Amino acid sequence: MSSTANDAAPQILILGIGNILWADEGFGVRAVDRLHREYLFPETVHLLDGGTQGLYLLEHVQDADILIVFDAVDYGLPPGMLKLIRDAEVPRFMGAKKMSLHQAGFEEVLATADLTGRLPERLVLIGVQPVELDDYGGSLREAVKAQIDPAIRIALECLDAFGIGYERRTQPLPETDGLSGRELTMGDYEASRPDADEAWRHGDSRFFNPLV
Repeated sequence: MSSTANDAAPQILILGIGNILWADEGFGVRAVDRLHREYLFPETVHLLDGGTQGLYLLEHVQDADILIVFDAVDYGLPPGMLKLIRDAEVPRFMGAKKMSLHQAGFEEVLATADLTGRLPERLVLIGVQPVELDDYGGSLREAVKAQIDPAIRIALECLDAFGIGYERRTQPLPETDGLSGRELTMGDYEASRPDADEAWRHGDSRFFNPLV
């Protein structure tokens, strides 16, 4: 487990992982981004868009005493349902029924942190059962998008239980001040998508050049 001096405040990492280019795979990234834009936290709480960085996240995880993860996870539940997993159960669910390479990568992150003796003392996984993944360039489906606020409430309840303070911003930050960069705000991302038929036939030219 990660080591923290007895009189030091615990370090908390709130991490969103996934790939926003594949529909509901982007849930974790969108959730942590909204949390960042709507709430203020003490300097011991770190919010991170982990994307699909895999082992590049290891150092961040090793430095945390408490890790809270937002992600899309295949629990085998009805689409759009949230499920909260804690502590020893988290690595098992991150490794089961992998939906993408990022899950295999994050399972390795947790295993490596454990091998080095720097696994966070507390683990929390807030996952949503995806509705659809196989839609390159697509955004969250409505049932999954509707779970962002409930997932944030669960994260805040966890912080409450850990005795970690926070406050709601008087005015949420605009999407352009989010964690994911101006080009990938959910509003612009959804609004700029090509017609569905065109995207299906030729791919999404925002991310690669179609064949001529």
